[in-house]
Amino acid sequence: MLEPENLILTILREMRAEMATKSDFARLDDKIADVRSEIRSLGADVASDMLALEKRLGGQIATLRRAVMEYHSSTIGHGVL
Repeated sequence: MLEPENLILTILREMRAEMATKSDFARLDDKIADVRSEIRSLGADVASDMLALEKRLGGQIATLRRAVMEYHSSTIGHGVL
């Protein structure tokens, strides 16, 4: 058996509906726009940081590759002697 709707709950819902005006929605839209703007800004910052990291790691990898190649060259050279 279904229980009847709570009268207080019904009144509170009606009051909430009356209180939600267009200005509330406009403020909410402004906040959403602000959050979207911040997310775009953070995305650009992350992309910039990733490019900088890629450049630094690329240089370090090239240096490591050169050092390994020199080590192998000297090791092979001694083994041939």
